[in-house]
Amino acid sequence: MLFFQVFPPVNFTLTVSALAQVLLHWKPNPNQEQKNYTIRYDVKILSPVPEEYDTKKTHSIRTVALHNGFSAHIRTLLLHNDLLMRSDWVKEKIPPPPGAPETSVTNLSCVTRITISSTVSLHCTWLPGQGAPEDTKYFLFYRYETYTEECQDYIKDKWNRNTECRFSVTQIDPEEVDNLVVIHINGSSKYAAIKPFQQLFNQNAIAKVNVPRNVTVFLEQNDLLATWEKPISPFPKECFEYEFYFFNLKSGNKQILKISSNDFRLRIDVTSRYSIQIRANHHICCMRGFWSDWSEVIYVGQNKLENPVAWILTVLCVFTCCTFLLVAIICKITEK
Repeated sequence: MLFFQVFPPVNFTLTVSALAQVLLHWKPNPNQEQKNYTIRYDVKILSPVPEEYDTKKTHSIRTVALHNGFSAHIRTLLLHNDLLMRSDWVKEKIPPPPGAPETSVTNLSCVTRITISSTVSLHCTWLPGQGAPEDTKYFLFYRYETYTEECQDYIKDKWNRNTECRFSVTQIDPEEVDNLVVIHINGSSKYAAIKPFQQLFNQNAIAKVNVPRNVTVFLEQNDLLATWEKPISPFPKECFEYEFYFFNLKSGNKQILKISSNDFRLRIDVTSRYSIQIRANHHICCMRGFWSDWSEVIYVGQNKLENPVAWILTVLCVFTCCTFLLVAIICKITEK
């Protein structure tokens, strides 16, 4: 039986190449004999997110939040016929960035919107860390693919700390599906080192879908018919689903119906009046985002008493009461 000595890779390095991005690089061991076998590399990410994969390349790029550091192992895999042999692991790590405990931001939340001009806006909010001094100033950066930008438009809390950021225009591509948006927030204070924080968002998961357009509702005999156009978006109409809010003003009954097309027909009570609203979300083509706002309320139909006799009796009753009241007043005045 043939035996090959398997040597671990050499010059294994970890380099922060961009916000929340690590370049893993290594070289084949020069002592490894070049014979008729296949060499691959087993990469194991230990933190922040455990992951294991193999590759024939001598480099790899991972996009992960780095505020808690990064740790990885790598070893050589040697395959000859049906025999797989492994070297020892080589280990490397990036330590967490410095900063006092509980000074980094919390509750980070971001939302994007597609504008009429087909650009993408970005709005992020957060809470200051519980251990952050009152003079703390936070600064937000976003990265999309190779582009990085610092926020210039902040909203402050009562201690004058930045707690919101708005980008009216970004480099986020509205036609892409499931790309990552990296958010990085660091800070400064005279009294403490502020620990940075990073979070990764799927661009479609944080998209606030626009409201459906040109909503039209009308009655056709005993049926209610509704049509609308898809929201402003580069995605085709098949990529959306809708919720149809239907409120009977006469009975007080409410319904929310899920619809996957751009039109709708429903049998209704024609003696009632209804209020109607529609909202949209992504469906099928990409990850679901935030539901759009509801469309403006549309009213259709009119309340009618189902029994006209009851209506006549009501009017007669009111008229009779008013007549008796008037007669009583006249009689009282006459007595004086």
